Amino acid sequence: MQAMIQFPDLSPEIFSISIGTFEFALRWYALAYITGIVIAWRLAVAALRRPALWPGQQPPMRPEQVEDLLTWIILGVILGGRLGFVLFYQPAYYLANPGDILKIWQGGMAFHGGLIGVIAASWIYAARHGIPRLQMADLVAHTVAPGLLLGRLSNFINAELWGRPTDLPWGVAFPGQAAQDCGQALGALCARHPSQLYEALMEGPILGALLLYLAWRRGAFFTPGRLLGVFLAGYGFARFIVEFFRQPDAQFVTPGNPLGLAWQIDGFGLTQGQALSLPMIAIGLWFLIRARQSDRSAA
Repeated sequence: MQAMIQFPDLSPEIFSISIGTFEFALRWYALAYITGIVIAWRLAVAALRRPALWPGQQPPMRPEQVEDLLTWIILGVILGGRLGFVLFYQPAYYLANPGDILKIWQGGMAFHGGLIGVIAASWIYAARHGIPRLQMADLVAHTVAPGLLLGRLSNFINAELWGRPTDLPWGVAFPGQAAQDCGQALGALCARHPSQLYEALMEGPILGALLLYLAWRRGAFFTPGRLLGVFLAGYGFARFIVEFFRQPDAQFVTPGNPLGLAWQIDGFGLTQGQALSLPMIAIGLWFLIRARQSDRSAA
């Protein structure tokens, strides 16, 4: 018998309250967003209150401005994440059903779209308040990893975004017909990679520890763009690797394309997540090269 881990008895909801016909439910995913934002806020404020971390001991903005910036970032995450999902993953469906674009409570958010939304919102905020864009981007980038960790853990609790079938002993038998439909023998369970946990580890503790170390111990804020580059390249690389283990979105899987490759030639290609991650890696490396050249010029 194949060794595997049974999915624990977890509910996507922490608690729910019913008042007449109205029902309020606090979900783990919502709590992850809220907690991630609070942690990012406190990390940003702590960095701004340490003038020694910044060139000329001049932080790019006042600590009290972080709250205003977070409002812009939250809007960027929601609008960018939703539009990214619509454009990158299901454009045909939403072109035929444009009214469903606004139904964000039914799910459907894309990280890459959310990232674009955050960058756009931050850039606009920086321009309005005369804040150096790259310094603010570094400030934001070094705070994001805890939220990513919590978000991926919530994906696991929700039993969503699971991985491809595996016979490894840590494979998880996720609940639901879709998760259990992987061509196994009748009556047998399907074990899948817990790809949410792989991604949580790489995007959270590993990438987050590197960013905090560079920011607080290695003077990375003195070279604008360095932390932004590390974040973009690091996240892009982590996501690219995880895509080899993650079950692709159903709309890309066909009998002739079981790997769900969105871009392919003769069976070799990239999933949509990998295709969207490559520009992140390239842009991140560009910022790192630019930061290195700036260091050499200053020396």
